[in-house]
Amino acid sequence: MSVNVSRRQLLRGQLSGRVQLSPPWTGEDFTDLCTRCDACIQACPEQILRRGDGGFPQLDFSSSGCSLCQQCVNTCPEPIFDLQRPAFNWQAQINDACLTRQGIHCQSCDDACEPRAIRFRPRLGQPPSPALDPSLCTGCGTCLSSCPTQAISLENTHD
Repeated sequence: MSVNVSRRQLLRGQLSGRVQLSPPWTGEDFTDLCTRCDACIQACPEQILRRGDGGFPQLDFSSSGCSLCQQCVNTCPEPIFDLQRPAFNWQAQINDACLTRQGIHCQSCDDACEPRAIRFRPRLGQPPSPALDPSLCTGCGTCLSSCPTQAISLENTHD
């Protein structure tokens, strides 16, 4: 049985711009190959993989991000994961809800970002301003859970 996730999102009013949060290193054929055995969910040390739509594993970055540890890859009995592709096809984007854009000093996303993709540039008389380096962003989602105003979203880098 194959589940058309795009159609399901359309029928639920979840239109473009919202990223389908599949496990890392998976592609378009994820829902065709996944048997929903939950092995990857049980193996995830960050516990960010949860049973989502149709029983398929989905990422939940509300409490943590992905460390790219590959435990999901190592435990999966199916040929779902491809380590030759980027882990994720999305990157973080910082929007106007960022506290620094309201004159409040905050650097929680910088502190959480291990690859240092988010850095803060000093500004005279104002809080430092966030700058995202797309070449360093892995799409791991750690910055999402650290942001107190939910000013960070994940955007597709390619469709």
